[in-house]
Amino acid sequence: MTDRLIGDRYQLATILGQGGMGQVWTAYDRRLDRRVAVKLLRPDKVAGPGSVAEELRRRFVRECRVTAQVDHPGLVTVHDAGNDGDELYLVMQYVEGADLADHLAEHDPYPWPWAVSVIAQLCSVLSAVHAVPIVHRDLKPRNVMVRPDGTVLVLDLGVASVMDTDTTRLTSTGSPIGSPAYMAPEQAMGGAVGPHTDLYALGVVLYELLSGNVPFAGSTALGVLHRHLYEAPVPVRQLRPEVPQQLEAVLLQLLAKDPQERPASAQAVYAALAPLLPHRGSGALGVPPDGVRGIGPLDPTRPFLRPQAPWPDRVTVIPPRPATPPAPPRPDVPAAVEEAKKLLDQGMLTQAVDILGGILPAAAEQHGVHSPVVRSLRKQYAATLMDDGQYRRALPELHRLAEEFPAGDPSALRFRYDAAQCLEQLGEPGAALAEYRALLPLFENHYANPDPGLPLEVRRRIAHLLLSLGDRAAAHDTLARLLFDAERLHGPAHPFSAEVRRTLQWLGRVR
Repeated sequence: MTDRLIGDRYQLATILGQGGMGQVWTAYDRRLDRRVAVKLLRPDKVAGPGSVAEELRRRFVRECRVTAQVDHPGLVTVHDAGNDGDELYLVMQYVEGADLADHLAEHDPYPWPWAVSVIAQLCSVLSAVHAVPIVHRDLKPRNVMVRPDGTVLVLDLGVASVMDTDTTRLTSTGSPIGSPAYMAPEQAMGGAVGPHTDLYALGVVLYELLSGNVPFAGSTALGVLHRHLYEAPVPVRQLRPEVPQQLEAVLLQLLAKDPQERPASAQAVYAALAPLLPHRGSGALGVPPDGVRGIGPLDPTRPFLRPQAPWPDRVTVIPPRPATPPAPPRPDVPAAVEEAKKLLDQGMLTQAVDILGGILPAAAEQHGVHSPVVRSLRKQYAATLMDDGQYRRALPELHRLAEEFPAGDPSALRFRYDAAQCLEQLGEPGAALAEYRALLPLFENHYANPDPGLPLEVRRRIAHLLLSLGDRAAAHDTLARLLFDAERLHGPAHPFSAEVRRTLQWLGRVR
């Protein structure tokens, strides 16, 4: 036990591991008398000083808040998050077991039914995560735990998205953050990431479980990423003929270079793997080969062979309704708005969203649906939803707001622009690209948009979406023209110009 106290509550005990961005400790929660895991991150390791690091801190807390709302037994529970001095901290449940990398090293060759069971459980987790929507961005064996009961847990949800969002803006070197061995081609090239990005990493993990090695290795990160872009993996059945053809087919689809050629969703992957999963009464499937017996409960097929019994039916007692229920009190709209502002000032976005969304019907009844008061409330509601990462809920609000103005009105264009960003975050690159392209000529009209830098930002987003869709030639041409215009407007030393130049240089090396 150390003397260091994090957040005036968590006493650090022993270090579990460390990497380039931080450390993981076992710790003691002095308030609730329980053991927890504390991850400490140093923003200065991945971002420059000043406002960039502060932006990373703000987004870190927001992402932790969003990920804490995902309810799935395959995710580590997030207890707390914040900053302690110069370090960000994330407090999670303490998990007993082994990480998947160690589990694989201890049991080589890894039984293919185990690999199917691990990937199926990860599909279940990713399905829940992508529905939020959240993209993990750094799925790898070190971020997966196998518990003594055989269940699989995913770690670091949300942390990678903070460190990897707009990578070239958040790193001092412009290099992608992540693990090159598991990085999808579109992620390596700075394109928009989505559920398809996690599915590629899932394929790399499956390949490693079946073969003992990642499909693409090299002496440098650039060499590994080049192989991801241009080389085909060695068919795993050449290395292990006992692997079913159906499993190899799923694996090769997951590792497709083009995101559009990968499975449609994590649910689709699970459905393809379902016939290969062990069933109750087929206990032999979960038995490892000779030489690795006696491993006890760390068998990932166990949840399928011996699933937990369901909860018993619960009796719900409904209290009798009063004969004449009292009329609900009239909502105090100004007081609710003031309370939402206080919560926003304190960074309590989720509570502010609930208050703003709950007060809108009463405000519409009192002032009229199209009144300036209601419109202002709806604008704040949509903006807060976006700040809180709730893009799926923000999108229809932004569409409705845009429809209240003439098509070319600057307000309508800004709402459409925000809606396009939601589409981008929701993993719909085609729809986002079409909307950005439709908006660009309107934003280049000075009357509709007095900000000369906004068209450049729209063009940057178009280029990154082209990268994510696999059209590298069009992305390169878009970025080349963008760099010329950015240097003319901002100068060659401006951060925006430097970012575009780095992306072009990277793209030139991997084309």
